[in-house]
Amino acid sequence: MQTARVVIIGSGPAAYTAAIYAARAKLAPVLFAGQKAGGQLMWTTEIENFPGFPEGIKGPDLMMNMMAQAQKFGTEIKYDYVTAVDFSQKPFKIWTTIPKGQVADTLLTTASQAEYAKVREEIIATEPTVTADAVIIATGASSIMLGAKGEMEFLGRGVSTCAVCDAAFYKDKVTYVVGGGDSAMEDTLALTKFAKEITVIHRRDSFKASKIMQERVLNHPKVKVMWNTAVKAVKGDKFVTSIVVNENGAEKELPTDGLFVAVGHRPVTTLFKDQIQLDDHGYVVTRQSASKLGVEAASKVMDEKNHVMFPTMTSVEGIFAAGDGVDVRFKQAITAAGQGCAAAIDAERWLESLA
Repeated sequence: MQTARVVIIGSGPAAYTAAIYAARAKLAPVLFAGQKAGGQLMWTTEIENFPGFPEGIKGPDLMMNMMAQAQKFGTEIKYDYVTAVDFSQKPFKIWTTIPKGQVADTLLTTASQAEYAKVREEIIATEPTVTADAVIIATGASSIMLGAKGEMEFLGRGVSTCAVCDAAFYKDKVTYVVGGGDSAMEDTLALTKFAKEITVIHRRDSFKASKIMQERVLNHPKVKVMWNTAVKAVKGDKFVTSIVVNENGAEKELPTDGLFVAVGHRPVTTLFKDQIQLDDHGYVVTRQSASKLGVEAASKVMDEKNHVMFPTMTSVEGIFAAGDGVDVRFKQAITAAGQGCAAAIDAERWLESLA
């Protein structure tokens, strides 16, 4: 069994940035990246809004650069999934055991809480893989996809889950947005600055977004709405050329340059339930969470200057969190990286406070 000062769970911008800072602080971090290292940016072809790359950079290239930088300063990267944790006492215990017949990625992202809890009992019956004095959670979130045929094949090639990131690539193009919540409305409005035409596809006959967001979308001259409609397939060659939809029971094929899926995100936090505080949607609560729970947590830990102590700390001392698994609002690579930096600095200073 390995021991570590700091363990980082995740492999996106938050995780790698935390690793860079923790390694430079001589904390010898161990980072568990999983077998699909790099997070959601591995599906992004071009990134133009990450500072320092005026010509843009491909998502996988950015993540490989971050990983190499973390390794340069001494981060030990393991391509194993963390499948269970025990944060009830120090040092914290972490397992990477995968029981026979289980697929780690499925267990951590799509299994129900009850299904996971049953498997967890089998995992924690084995010896932990590593113990840690501090842990930084940066497991991120996964976009909820439609399940349409061809959707994953064209992800990053006409199918996008972030209009704020990709809208500029669709200047004077025909686009579709799927969803009915605030995220879909935000994506639609982002596209109106660039796209020639935007059609919102929603499976019901009314949006669930806030009234003000609905009004902005419904009153915009570039926007149309297809009610009671579902996307069944995505077609194309190198890039998307059309989508197949079912509108009120009738199937039709519609030419398009881009499809934006905006039906929500699911934080990858199943293994942390009952270990740290999560909100009703599964997001990790820290002292800087943009929510009532975050404000309540922060208000309890003010120092003599009325500053929040260790803002990235979770409900368990020594456990910190950053990135899309915490962020209920922005979900950008640069904000995730910033939170990863903060989490590493908090972890370093907290460890120093124990000396």
